[in-house]
Amino acid sequence: MSVTDKTERTPGQLGREAEQSDWVDHAARIGLVAYGVVHLVVAWLALQLAFGDGHESASSQGALHELARQPFGDALVWSVGIGLFLLALWQGIEALVGHRTFDRKKRIGKRLASAGKAVIYLVIGVSAIKVATGSRSSSSEKQTDSWTAKLMDLPAGQVLVAAIGLTILGIGGYFVVRAWTEKFAKELDAEGKTGTTGTAYLWMGKLGYTAKGIAFGIVGVLFVYAALTHDPHKSGGLDQALTELLDQPFGPFLLAVVAVGIGCYGLFCFARARHLNR
Repeated sequence: MSVTDKTERTPGQLGREAEQSDWVDHAARIGLVAYGVVHLVVAWLALQLAFGDGHESASSQGALHELARQPFGDALVWSVGIGLFLLALWQGIEALVGHRTFDRKKRIGKRLASAGKAVIYLVIGVSAIKVATGSRSSSSEKQTDSWTAKLMDLPAGQVLVAAIGLTILGIGGYFVVRAWTEKFAKELDAEGKTGTTGTAYLWMGKLGYTAKGIAFGIVGVLFVYAALTHDPHKSGGLDQALTELLDQPFGPFLLAVVAVGIGCYGLFCFARARHLNR
């Protein structure tokens, strides 16, 4: 009988064990709470903008600066940053070894989507740490203008910027479809979809995904317009998209509705953290 009767586990097996582990589950739930907080603060900033009292950009970066100004602000921002890093870690694991119940084609698509989410969460998490440590950073609008201008200087740069805009526009459309077909409901466990509370959670998800879809759609249009006019200043992120919405007829009302929707998405993140279906 061998002294060492142990079978070596492959990296794939280790990854699958990590994906199914309790610590990843806890990391995902903590991260979703942090992401929900960011959306609630963005919603609050957008409401202030709608009522003509905005002093901070209605974006994730603006939300982090707003949190930093509160009592124990640095601790709050550090907590959000750590939560987002945990969320990025969860999605990173999903990108590598997750979504195994789907067929090959759909699994690849799901893993690519998880990789994209991981990058987004990581970027916001890094921004949070910069805010918490007092590092200076330019506004999201200036950053968007800068890299859009660099893209336009490349061969076929206008086509590339237009393609990015159309992709963002497509994501916005996907969010709206996801909202009203209730595909997002799969993110909740059975308890989170039943009873009066479950109905409230589903409405939060509908309104939240719709609002995010509208915001993404406007961002996509801005990028396409920037490509058509060869003007990088016409592109922009969430803050510029909401400002554009404010400038439309009935703008304050429309912006307030979208702000409420973004707040609903934040609340849905809390519901998902409580009733996470992995």
